[in-house]
Amino acid sequence: MVNIKQIAKQAGVSVTTVSRVLNHHPYVSEDKRLRVQQVIEQNSYTPNSQAISLIRGKTRTVGLILPFSHHPYYHAIIAGVMEEAYQYGYHVLLCQTSYNPDQEREYLHMLSTRQVDGVISCSRVLPWAEFQSYSESGPIVVCEYTEESNLSAVYTDHYDAFCSGIQYLLDRGYTRIGYCVGRKTSASSQARFRAYQNTLHAAGLEVYSEWIFPDCIHMSDGEQIAKQIAEMDKPPSALIVTGDEAAAGVMLGARQYGLRIPDQLAIIGYDNQPISAGLQLTTIDQNLQEIGRQAFSLFYERSLDPTLTSAKRLIPYTLIERSSV
Repeated sequence: MVNIKQIAKQAGVSVTTVSRVLNHHPYVSEDKRLRVQQVIEQNSYTPNSQAISLIRGKTRTVGLILPFSHHPYYHAIIAGVMEEAYQYGYHVLLCQTSYNPDQEREYLHMLSTRQVDGVISCSRVLPWAEFQSYSESGPIVVCEYTEESNLSAVYTDHYDAFCSGIQYLLDRGYTRIGYCVGRKTSASSQARFRAYQNTLHAAGLEVYSEWIFPDCIHMSDGEQIAKQIAEMDKPPSALIVTGDEAAAGVMLGARQYGLRIPDQLAIIGYDNQPISAGLQLTTIDQNLQEIGRQAFSLFYERSLDPTLTSAKRLIPYTLIERSSV
């Protein structure tokens, strides 16, 4: 196989000119560009991507940090990131952490060792200060709102979205409203819980701790919550669940334990995953694919111009009405 020097010799140009043609450099005469391209085609030459990365100082790869690659919530964000990355010739490296801080730290370290050009974080456990310390090595974009750092962020207004969902239940006569939460310590969960408390208090209703169900992430978690509700003397008559997969589990468990939906238990999910349409689950659509697309867009803009300041992009939500309420 020919190399760049041989292509330059056959085309009658310098090695620098060949390199500029391969890297789509604008300052090459059309005559020379055509000669180089002709020789490349004649020799079926394929440039070495690693060599080009070294020349450019770029890997054309972005690291996508996420706790679970198999969860539908993260599938949607992955799809948005990859769709946008493909348009710009970038690869996406999935970095699953299972919320292990050491693994999260190891993936961030890839930025400082130039193994990736930047990082997009879907969810995190490390403190903002530690995340911030890696931003000097390249752009970092997070998929949650933060006032504690100047990192770029794409996010849903979880507080407003949850207020909207709970008010929807109140407007339809539900007063015994429970809440299923994933990680209680995350900033998004805390915002949703404030919305839950404040909206109920504003309606003159109490918040009952036995109607708050933590660690509800997977379908099996939702099934167990349905079992708990079926065994309660004073159960909630409605639930707002932070995730459609968990909400689907509640619906499946409700059938198993004799709870009629929505007559005995109304349910609102969160995310508008494909399963929610199949189950006719009322849900709040965060537009997760758009969050992924915008996250890559912010990364790409800052990879082209590192002097750009951080940006915050709010993605609107939509309440999808179906028959579970």
